[in-house]
Amino acid sequence: MKKNNYLIKLSFIMAFALVLFSCGEDDPTPSVNYTLSTVALPSQGGSVSPATGSHAASANVEVTATANEGWTFVRWEGDLSGSSNPATISMNGDKAIVAVFEEASNIEELEGNLATRTLTNDKQYLIKGQVFVPEGVTVTIQEGTVLYGEKRSRGTLIVDRGGKLIAKGTRENPIVMTSAQEPGERDRGDWGGLVILGRARTNQVDPAIEGIDPVRIFGGDDDNDSSGEYEFLRVEYAGIELTPNNETNSITMGGVGRGTKMENLVVSYGGDDGFEWFGGNVDGKNLVSISTWDDDLDVDYGYSGNVQFALIVRNPFFADQSQSNAFECDNGPNDNDVQPYTTGTFSNVTVYGPRDRVGRSISGNNVHMIDLRRRTAVSIFNSVFTGFPTGLRFNTASVTEQYKADRGVLANNIMIYPNNPFGAGGGADVADVEQIWRASNETVQLPAADQDWEGFYRGYGLRPENFFARYTLQTYPNNPDFTLLPEGSLATGADFSHSKLGDFFDSVEFIGAFSDEDWTDGWVEFNPLNIDYKNR
Repeated sequence: MKKNNYLIKLSFIMAFALVLFSCGEDDPTPSVNYTLSTVALPSQGGSVSPATGSHAASANVEVTATANEGWTFVRWEGDLSGSSNPATISMNGDKAIVAVFEEASNIEELEGNLATRTLTNDKQYLIKGQVFVPEGVTVTIQEGTVLYGEKRSRGTLIVDRGGKLIAKGTRENPIVMTSAQEPGERDRGDWGGLVILGRARTNQVDPAIEGIDPVRIFGGDDDNDSSGEYEFLRVEYAGIELTPNNETNSITMGGVGRGTKMENLVVSYGGDDGFEWFGGNVDGKNLVSISTWDDDLDVDYGYSGNVQFALIVRNPFFADQSQSNAFECDNGPNDNDVQPYTTGTFSNVTVYGPRDRVGRSISGNNVHMIDLRRRTAVSIFNSVFTGFPTGLRFNTASVTEQYKADRGVLANNIMIYPNNPFGAGGGADVADVEQIWRASNETVQLPAADQDWEGFYRGYGLRPENFFARYTLQTYPNNPDFTLLPEGSLATGADFSHSKLGDFFDSVEFIGAFSDEDWTDGWVEFNPLNIDYKNR
C-alpha cells in the first residue's frame, strides 16, 4: 500500500515538472492586439480603409480616406492629425481616427485684372475686390453661370474702356450676379455691382466714374463703341454708397456706346440706383428694377440713347436720404449749360410705385415719379406711372426752358397720382410744369382709400397685387403676373409718330411695358433672398 502511494506521488511530481518544462523560455509570448476605429465625417462624404478592426501591437497601419463624388478630403482628427492621405498610424494602443470631408467647392476666385477667357457654367465665381476687364481683353460668361460679389472686399466687376464682357444668358438659363452672403442673409449693397465704361461721348471733360479706386476715366468720341453684350442677366443686392454722392449702382454705365447690346436685364434689391447712365448712347430693351434703394432709372452727363419696355417695382420703405425717384434725370453735376444735352428717349415704361392707395405708409424719401433736374431734356412716351407722392417735378428753371424748346418731350403718358401731381424748385414754376405735362399726357387722381381703388387700377389693366406695398420683404411673389388684364384701357393708345421714336422702337399698340405677354416670365426672380444658387 505504501509502495502504491509512493508511485502516485512520484507520478504527480513528474507531471508537474512536465508542465513547468513545457512553459520554459523557448515558448512564444501570447499575442497582443489593439483596435483601430475609423469614421468618415460626414458619412456621405466618403469612406476610410481599412475599416474598424484589430491590429497587432506596434503595427504601422496605412489608412486611406476616399472622397465620394462632389466631396473632398480635408484632414484627419482624433488620434491622427494633418492632411496627408494616405497616412500611417502606429498601433501602440487602441486608436480612433476621423476622416473629415467637405463638399467640393467649384467656386473660383476672381481678383485684379482678368485676361481673355471664358467663365464656364460648370463653375461658380467669387468677385473679390475690384476686378477689371482691361482694355483689349474680352471675357465671356456662359449662360447659366453664377457670380458672387464678396461683401468684405466690396467686390465689383468693372469693364474698362476698350474691354468687353460677353454676358449672354438665355430665358431658360440667365446669368446671375448676386451677393456672396448665405441664403436668407443677403441685403442691399452687399457688393459693388457691374460697372461698364466706354468711349462714347459725354458732356464732361475726362470724367471719372464714381466709387472706383484707382480712378477710371470714361467717355470719348466713338459713339459706335462696343463694351460687349449683356442679355438675360440678373444683378442682385449690388450697389454701394461709399460716401454721399459717391457710389456704385447695380449697373453703372459710363460713356457706353451704341455698339453695346443690352436686353433683358434685371437689377434687384440694390444699395443705390438701379440703372445709371453717365453719358453715352447705348440702347436697352426689357429692363427691370425691383426694390431699388435710390433711383430706378438715372441719367446724367449727356446720355442720348433709347430704352423701350421697362418695369419698375418700388418697395415702400426702401428709399435713400437723397430722395428716391422712378426717373432722376440730370444734364450734369450742376446747372451749367454743357452739351451734348441729356436727351435719352424712353418709351413703354410701367411704374408700380411705393404707394398703392391713398394713405399707404411709405418712407418719406420716396418722392417723385419723374424728377427732371439741371437742364436735362429727357423724353418719355407711352408710359404709365403710379404710386409716388409727387408725379412730375422740374427742379430748375433751365429744365422748363428745355421742354418749352422741345428738346425734351413728354407725350402720351398716364400719371395715376395718389397725392400731388406736380412740383417745382430752383426757380421753376409749377404752373409751367403742369402746362407742359397736360398738353400731351393724361393725369388721373387715384380714388380715396374708402373707394374702389383696386377696381380703378384694373380698369387700366394693372394688377393691384403687383404693388410691393402689399407684402413684406420676404413675401413678395417670386413670379408675379404683369400681363394686362383683359379689357384694360392700356391695351391700346400708344403713339410712335414723334420723330424721336426712330427705328429702334417697336411700334406696339399698348401703353406701358406689357400687353398679353409677360416678358419677365422664366428668367426674372422677384424675391431671390433665400435662393441657394450653389446647387444650380
